[in-house]
Amino acid sequence: MRANIHPDYQTVLFHDTNADAYFLIGSTLKPQQTKEYQGQVYPYMVLDISSASHPFYTGEIRQASNEGRVANFNRKFARFSKKKA
Repeated sequence: MRANIHPDYQTVLFHDTNADAYFLIGSTLKPQQTKEYQGQVYPYMVLDISSASHPFYTGEIRQASNEGRVANFNRKFARFSKKKA
């Protein structure tokens, strides 16, 4: 490998705030924050969602509220539903 062209590879602590889960993963990210985890200090990156909290991986079914979209659709196309003779 050529010198000085590759990014630094380091262990980074990722925190899924939705599931409150921590992951130690090798990465080239350079976060500004650091956090102590299991007695060592790691660069620290916050995640909103990961495999620990994503519904596809957890098997958890979540219903999104589509009431606003359905009501908007019905309001918009109501004039086409009933034609007067």
